[in-house]
Parts: sequence; C-alpha cells; structure tokens
Amino acid sequence: MTYSSSQRRALVVRNDFSPFGNKLIQAGYVNADQMQQAWLETRKSGRPLTEVIEAMTGRQLPPDLIRQYKKQQLFELKVLFGVESLDPEISDISTQQVGGLIETLIPIDICRRYHLLPISKHETEPPSVLVAMVSPDDLEAQDDLNRILRPQGIKLKRMVITKEDYQQIISQYLDDQLARQKQLDQQKSVDVKEDLENLGSFESLQDAPEEAEADLDSSLNEAGGAPIINLVNKILAKALQEGVSDIHIEPQEDQLRVRYRKDGVLRQAFDALPQRIHTAVAARFKIMADLDIAERRLPQDGKIRRMFQGRKVDFRVNTLPSRYGEKVVLRILDNESTQLGLDKLITDPDTLELVREMAKRPFGLILVTGPTGSGKSTTLYSILAERNDPGVNISTAEDPIEYSLPGITQVQVIREKGMDFASILRAFLRQDPDVILVGETRDKETAKTAIEAALTGHLVLTTLHTNDAAGAIARLDEMGVEPFMVS
Repeated sequence: MTYSSSQRRALVVRNDFSPFGNKLIQAGYVNADQMQQAWLETRKSGRPLTEVIEAMTGRQLPPDLIRQYKKQQLFELKVLFGVESLDPEISDISTQQVGGLIETLIPIDICRRYHLLPISKHETEPPSVLVAMVSPDDLEAQDDLNRILRPQGIKLKRMVITKEDYQQIISQYLDDQLARQKQLDQQKSVDVKEDLENLGSFESLQDAPEEAEADLDSSLNEAGGAPIINLVNKILAKALQEGVSDIHIEPQEDQLRVRYRKDGVLRQAFDALPQRIHTAVAARFKIMADLDIAERRLPQDGKIRRMFQGRKVDFRVNTLPSRYGEKVVLRILDNESTQLGLDKLITDPDTLELVREMAKRPFGLILVTGPTGSGKSTTLYSILAERNDPGVNISTAEDPIEYSLPGITQVQVIREKGMDFASILRAFLRQDPDVILVGETRDKETAKTAIEAALTGHLVLTTLHTNDAAGAIARLDEMGVEPFMVS
C-alpha cells in the first residue's frame, strides 16, 4: 500500500509515549512527567531523547535501551519520508569513501548546508550516487544535488539518516581533513627554504639608483647581502604561511619591530631585531617594490609580486618617514584568500544561511563593516563568488584593484581624472548590471548613489569603516544621507 506524505506523518505522530518511552517508565528510569518534559525538550532543542534523559536524571541508560531507541527512530524516519534509513552501526560506512565523494562530486558546503552525505557511487546504467539526508524531502537540496549530478549523467538516490549520525560522520571527516592539513603544513614548513628562494629572486642591485647621502653605499651593500635577503624573505614567507593580512616593519628607538595583523589584531611576529639593521631592511623592501631608495623624506607606494608555493602573491608596499627611520607596511593581496567560500568564513549555520539568502536577492544593499584587517574585502569577494556565473553581470569599483576576478568587470578609481567611486557607480547604472561592488563608501554622494542603485533593482555591495553593524546607520547619517533612504 502506498501512503501520502500526510498519511506517513500520521503514522509516526502519537499523543501517547512511544514503546521506548513506556519501557523507560516501566523500568523506573523516569516517571511520566519527566518523560513528557524530555519529549518537549527534544522537540525544542533538537537534542537526542536519550541525551536529554541522561542529563535530566544523571543516570546513563543501558546500551540495549539506547539501541532500541535508535531502531525505533530509524523506523519512524523510514515511514515518515518513504525512503530507506541508514544505520552506520550496521552498514559499513567508509569515511574515506565519503570524503572522496565530497572532494570529487558533492562539495562540502552543499553537505553542510543541507545536512547530507554522499555514501557511495554505483557504476550502474545510468550511474547513481546514494546520498544520506537528514531531510530527504528538502526540494531545494534535491534541486542543488541534481544541478551537480545531471550534467554528469548521474542519478540521485536518497536515504534518511539521523541528525546525530550525520553530525558524527561529518565531524569525523572534518577531523581527518584537519589532520591532513596539519601534516601538509608541516611538509610546507620543511619546504620553506625553496619557497624563500622563489621569493628572493629579484633584479640585480647594480641597476638601483645611487643616493647622494654618505651612508647609501653601506646600506646598499647590506641590503644585497644574504643575511638581509634571508631575513626579509623569512618575514614574507612566514606571513603567507600564517595567513596574515598586513606586515608592519617599525623602527623604534632601540629595536626594529616586526608585527603581523591577523583577524584584525596586530601581534609581534619575531623577537626584537637590532635597530641598526632597519635602514638595510627598508632598502631591501624598496628595491623589491621598485621604489626610489634615495628618497627617505617622503611617503612612497609600490608593489611586490612573488611566487609562493606555486601561486602568485602581491604585496602592496607603503613607506612612511618616522622619527627613527622609515616605517614599511605591506598589505598582502593573495587571490587564494578570496576563494575561501562563505562556508569557511562563517561557521554558524544560521548566519551562513542568512547571508546566502541575502546574497541571492536581486536587489538591495549589503554593507560590510569592521575595522582595518577584519576581513571586509574577503567577505565581499566571497559573496561575489556566490553570485559569479554567466547569467549575472557583475561590476566592481575598487581603489586599488587588489585581486583579479575572472568573469567580472573591475574598474580602478582614478581621482585625478575625475573617476571617483560616485562617478564610476553612475556609469555602472548604464551598463545593465545585476551586482555592483563599491570598494568603500566614503562620502554622501557615493552613499546616496549606492542606495538609489539598490532601490532600482540592483544588488549593491560595499564597505563602511565602522566598528560594528549598528555604527553603519550612524555613519550614513553623519554623511548626510536622508533617513528615509536608509529605512
């Protein structure tokens, strides 16, 4: 006999306790009131009934009772969803096989978004993949899975799995991934010497301009010497290994301080270095960035491009004369850091789902706020990656263009030519855009144009330099944006 979805639900929804609950009451583990309270807590929190009862009573349930509860739970899920249920304790589930299918067929972000796991692939005609799902009737999940599988001629087969079993298997997979990553990091550390040599390749120092000051020759000789080269290369390589966003080289009265900014926080990267080497270190950075090493009285901007572990990395360099010598700050522009994906940036599932839902909207304004180095640009680029497909026209206005984004129109701000954020944004509106990114909203005109674009059928992404989301409202008001436009 075939049951409809509502009929199947009626079979498993009861007003009285289940056989498992009645057995617990009869065995004296709980009374009827405690059982009722445990059921309510389970439905409210999503925690397993057995876990709630053990926490409530302070007693551990016998394994045979837990096993009985598991069997009852799987049977109810089978009836509820009309598909076979998966019991990892009985079925031979290989986390290695699951991991292989995640890495080659169904991405981890899909698995975490919809609480599902690819269990096995069968080379039948046509080929099929068996997917265990906490909610097998989730139509959105089925659509996304079929969007991946159909182009490869693979048929989707579904099973139901308990949320606890899903979490256990996915956690095991993530732990294995973490262990492999740590092992890979150790291998990278052993191989740092080769990476340092790659970073150290640069044009001959003989081509550098001469400086009139008496101490230039000695600083040049030191800057070309192996100790200074190795020190500078080590500073760059360690920063890339640790995933920092900025490097600060700061001469102090009695030392040279090197600090890294990571997750918005500056911390010391090395023990204090001798103050006497700061001129040579600054000269080395200026040589690599093709700056004028003879100019020590004015700020300078430059760029370094190097290979690191098989990928190109850019460093945006700024020098600033200070009391004890030139301070050098480098912003790391690593394309790999912009390809993290929202699932790696946002660990809370509810927040991740909310951000993804906003990113899919056809129009509106998304403001990303936070202090320097907090990940605003990375967040915006990750949102762009979610929307970047052939059916979407994406344009960005940036100052400067930090990362190359394939398939996206990127425009550099040139204020000397009248190309500021506001004028570029107005031009975008005549380019039939779907998604617009404005690197930074700094003035009333840019803010007003961005809001108007959002109100006329475009999704606009931009940043504001405020410490939190609530501060964005005050900042817009301070810029002179009318309150009715913000509301």
